[in-house]
Amino acid sequence: MLRYLPFLLILALTIYAFIDCLNTPEEEVKHLPKVVWVIIILLFSIVGPVVWLFAGRKRSAAGGGFGGGRARRTQWVAPDDNPEFLKSLRDEQAEKDREQEKDGDRDRDKDKD
Repeated sequence: MLRYLPFLLILALTIYAFIDCLNTPEEEVKHLPKVVWVIIILLFSIVGPVVWLFAGRKRSAAGGGFGGGRARRTQWVAPDDNPEFLKSLRDEQAEKDREQEKDGDRDRDKDKD
Protein backbone atom coordinates (compact mmCIF):
# COMPACT_ATOMS: atom_id res chain seq x y z
CA MET A 1 0.00 0.00 0.00
CA LEU A 2 2.82 2.38 0.84
CA ARG A 3 4.28 2.06 -2.65
CA TYR A 4 1.12 3.66 -4.10
CA LEU A 5 1.32 6.73 -1.86
CA PRO A 6 3.57 8.83 -4.16
CA PHE A 7 1.24 8.21 -7.10
CA LEU A 8 -1.80 9.13 -5.02
CA LEU A 9 -0.13 12.33 -3.81
CA ILE A 10 0.76 13.33 -7.39
CA LEU A 11 -2.79 12.57 -8.50
CA ALA A 12 -4.25 14.60 -5.61
CA LEU A 13 -1.94 17.54 -6.38
CA THR A 14 -2.89 17.43 -10.06
CA ILE A 15 -6.61 17.31 -9.30
CA TYR A 16 -6.33 20.16 -6.79
CA ALA A 17 -4.38 22.38 -9.21
CA PHE A 18 -6.77 21.54 -12.07
CA ILE A 19 -9.86 22.48 -10.04
CA ASP A 20 -8.15 25.58 -8.65
CA CYS A 21 -7.25 26.68 -12.18
CA LEU A 22 -10.79 26.14 -13.43
CA ASN A 23 -12.28 28.11 -10.51
CA THR A 24 -9.87 31.02 -10.83
CA PRO A 25 -11.32 34.06 -12.65
CA GLU A 26 -9.55 34.91 -15.90
CA GLU A 27 -8.38 38.30 -14.57
CA GLU A 28 -6.45 36.61 -11.72
CA VAL A 29 -4.49 34.24 -14.00
CA LYS A 30 -0.88 35.35 -14.54
CA HIS A 31 1.58 34.89 -17.40
CA LEU A 32 -0.46 32.58 -19.69
CA PRO A 33 -4.08 32.16 -20.76
CA LYS A 34 -6.19 29.92 -18.53
CA VAL A 35 -6.56 27.25 -21.24
CA VAL A 36 -2.79 26.93 -21.54
CA TRP A 37 -2.49 26.54 -17.77
CA VAL A 38 -5.05 23.71 -17.82
CA ILE A 39 -3.10 21.92 -20.56
CA ILE A 40 0.19 22.37 -18.66
CA ILE A 41 -1.35 21.02 -15.46
CA LEU A 42 -2.74 17.96 -17.21
CA LEU A 43 0.28 17.18 -19.42
CA PHE A 44 3.08 17.66 -16.89
CA SER A 45 1.89 15.72 -13.87
CA ILE A 46 4.36 16.96 -11.25
CA VAL A 47 5.82 20.14 -12.67
CA GLY A 48 2.58 21.58 -14.08
CA PRO A 49 0.57 21.69 -10.83
CA VAL A 50 3.55 22.98 -8.83
CA VAL A 51 4.23 25.78 -11.32
CA TRP A 52 0.51 26.68 -11.34
CA LEU A 53 0.40 26.89 -7.54
CA PHE A 54 3.48 29.11 -7.32
CA ALA A 55 3.28 31.24 -10.47
CA GLY A 56 -0.07 30.77 -12.15
CA ARG A 57 -2.36 33.12 -10.30
CA LYS A 58 -2.33 36.23 -8.18
CA ARG A 59 -2.23 35.22 -4.55
CA SER A 60 -3.35 37.29 -1.58
CA ALA A 61 -1.14 37.80 1.43
CA ALA A 62 -1.09 35.00 3.97
CA GLY A 63 -3.38 35.45 6.95
CA GLY A 64 -6.31 36.70 4.90
CA GLY A 65 -5.87 40.33 5.89
CA PHE A 66 -7.99 43.15 4.58
CA GLY A 67 -7.70 43.86 0.88
CA GLY A 68 -6.84 40.29 -0.05
CA GLY A 69 -7.57 38.96 -3.53
CA ARG A 70 -10.53 36.77 -2.58
CA ALA A 71 -12.10 39.37 -0.29
CA ARG A 72 -12.95 41.55 -3.30
CA ARG A 73 -15.16 38.90 -4.84
CA THR A 74 -18.80 38.62 -3.96
CA GLN A 75 -19.12 35.70 -1.61
CA TRP A 76 -22.12 33.75 -0.47
CA VAL A 77 -23.71 35.12 2.68
CA ALA A 78 -25.93 33.12 5.01
CA PRO A 79 -29.58 34.25 4.80
CA ASP A 80 -29.68 35.39 8.41
CA ASP A 81 -26.63 37.63 7.76
CA ASN A 82 -27.81 38.98 4.42
CA PRO A 83 -29.40 42.44 4.85
CA GLU A 84 -31.22 42.22 1.51
CA PHE A 85 -32.84 38.92 2.47
CA LEU A 86 -33.84 40.24 5.90
CA LYS A 87 -35.35 43.36 4.29
CA SER A 88 -37.36 41.20 1.88
CA LEU A 89 -38.69 39.20 4.85
CA ARG A 90 -39.74 42.39 6.62
CA ASP A 91 -41.41 43.68 3.46
CA GLU A 92 -43.31 40.41 3.01
CA GLN A 93 -44.42 40.44 6.64
CA ALA A 94 -45.55 44.07 6.37
CA GLU A 95 -47.55 43.20 3.23
CA LYS A 96 -49.21 40.26 5.00
CA ASP A 97 -50.04 42.50 7.97
CA ARG A 98 -51.63 45.08 5.66
CA GLU A 99 -53.69 42.37 3.95
CA GLN A 100 -54.87 41.03 7.31
CA GLU A 101 -55.86 44.55 8.42
CA LYS A 102 -57.87 45.01 5.23
CA ASP A 103 -59.56 41.63 5.73
CA GLY A 104 -60.30 42.52 9.36
CA ASP A 105 -61.80 45.88 8.31
CA ARG A 106 -63.98 44.15 5.72
CA ASP A 107 -65.23 41.64 8.28
CA ARG A 108 -66.13 44.46 10.69
CA ASP A 109 -67.91 46.35 7.90
CA LYS A 110 -69.93 43.22 7.08
CA ASP A 111 -70.88 42.77 10.74
CA LYS A 112 -72.15 46.36 10.89
CA ASP A 113 -74.44 45.81 7.88
